[in-house]
Amino acid sequence: MSFTRSGTLAAAGWSLWHAVPMAEEQAGQQGRDETLREIDMVRIGDKRYKATNGRGGVLPIGGGDDPDFTPVELLLAALAGCGAIDLDYLTGKRAPFASFAAHAEGHKVRDEGGHHLTGLTVTFDVTFPEGEGGDAARGSLARSVQQIQDRLCTVGRTVTLGDPVEYRTGDLSGALLEPSDDSVAARPAPASRAEPAQP
Repeated sequence: MSFTRSGTLAAAGWSLWHAVPMAEEQAGQQGRDETLREIDMVRIGDKRYKATNGRGGVLPIGGGDDPDFTPVELLLAALAGCGAIDLDYLTGKRAPFASFAAHAEGHKVRDEGGHHLTGLTVTFDVTFPEGEGGDAARGSLARSVQQIQDRLCTVGRTVTLGDPVEYRTGDLSGALLEPSDDSVAARPAPASRAEPAQP
């Protein structure tokens, strides 16, 4: 199951995120831009927000006064996570990790360019099992990390290439959960109200 938006449910007073069968979702997404990635966000408290993806996953985001990840911490997590998944794919062809740890860091500065991070670094500490597969994975580790840095990690490459971000205002009514919804899990609508995904 996955979750999708529906303005009709909003008008009826139901949560805008509801479960639909994957086949229906895929049928509704024919002609959709395959390159598009997106999230929606609502405010759930003082300097607290909730991001929701199209699969129903939710992530609280805060300003640093509570345990929620801040946007900067999320960027560091995205850098480490993107590289970790790529590394898992590359070395996993030979052997799974026997152990895995990663650390991401950067320095938040303010200069003529405004607020930004410098010295971004992601460190992986991984081991592989003994044996032929583990030896092959160890032998490919340095090259895999270089590939991740040079071309594979979408988050890292976006930061490195520096594609501009446009901030703007617009009408998002009919696209988001109700602002008062502070749940940490998406709420499917009752089955009797479910309808196919909208393209």
